[in-house]
Amino acid sequence: MSLFVQKFGGTSVADAERIENVARLVGKTRDDGHDVIVVVSAMSGETNRLLALASEVSASPSKREMDVLVSTGEQVTIALLCMSLHKHGYKARSYTGGQVRITTDDAHGKARIQSIDDKAIRSDLEQGNVVVVAGFQGVTEAGDISTLGRGGSDTSAVALAAALKADECQIYTDVDGVYTTDPRVEPKAKRLNKITFEEMLEMASLGSKVLQIRSVEFAGKYNVPLRVLSSFAPGEGTLISYDEEEQDMENALVSGIAFTRDEAQLKITGVPDQPGIAARILGPISDANIEVDMIIQNTGSNNSTDFTFTVNREEYTKAKAILADLAEKLDAGEVQGDDKIVKVSIVGVGMRSHAGIASKMFKVLADEAINILLISTSEIKISVVVEEKYLELAVRSLHEAFGLGEDKDG
Repeated sequence: MSLFVQKFGGTSVADAERIENVARLVGKTRDDGHDVIVVVSAMSGETNRLLALASEVSASPSKREMDVLVSTGEQVTIALLCMSLHKHGYKARSYTGGQVRITTDDAHGKARIQSIDDKAIRSDLEQGNVVVVAGFQGVTEAGDISTLGRGGSDTSAVALAAALKADECQIYTDVDGVYTTDPRVEPKAKRLNKITFEEMLEMASLGSKVLQIRSVEFAGKYNVPLRVLSSFAPGEGTLISYDEEEQDMENALVSGIAFTRDEAQLKITGVPDQPGIAARILGPISDANIEVDMIIQNTGSNNSTDFTFTVNREEYTKAKAILADLAEKLDAGEVQGDDKIVKVSIVGVGMRSHAGIASKMFKVLADEAINILLISTSEIKISVVVEEKYLELAVRSLHEAFGLGEDKDG
């Protein structure tokens, strides 16, 4: 008998009919002889409704009380799912995060899990119960309700799977797995049967929306096999694990293409070329809570340098104003910016053992007359910044050039 943790997001439990569908999926797993822990999100739209209510009452509500409020969404779902399971003849018991005793720090709205008391859950599993747990929430040492922030239900599921040493953590979504790229941009995109944690981390950080990066990090840290499945269509989904040998590494040079549309580029020219200049530029940017992604520094003549970096497009105006102020203080040249850029990345652990992938990527883009503005690399990824108008052409050209649209097993 195996133990599976199954997580269902808001779209999977959006209404009574979909909750019934979840009950059938969970019931089938029980019928196959497995133990099941189910982690659920609030019904689709419910958290936004609660946030809207809060804004009607207060312009700046207490973070503690906000956690008390938004955590009620998952409490509704766990009760309804248990009722549905009972109706179908399955024993089931619901738990809030506090009842499980998922202990977190006291950073309300973005708490981090510190420990999980699994005694009650293990007892229920031994008695043949399906255990249904509210995702996204826990409790502080002081007993206050806390929430885990964006992607919190995925994190709850992975944490429970790690604590109970589950055989697999299955994340049910509205897509049937991880694809070589977004099928809405490249219709020839293929579902991957397998992908490594490293690749999935890169894909998630570079724009893939299938899984939250925090949950993938957690799963990788505790070696919890993750599987992405669809709530609405049967299938094997995509398995995310450390098992690189089964990935057919000699053939899979590139596993996928990720992209982000919300990029902006800033450049300050004629900066004095001296020690500490990068800190003097990026310090005020960091102090304004603006995250910087790619950074390029080009040393020029006359002891000066040009300093270029990218930020999220929403932070562009704010960052540009800070940079303009810095230019005066540093007696630098002009500040240039572009908020019509995108980042396109190729990802694959096979890149470790194969030369020439970067040059192939650059040639493919050159053949399409796509100018590369910035380049960033790591051991298993290459990212380029290009003009926004070339996004779809770049993704499709690279997808074809690296054979990602061809039929494959993994």
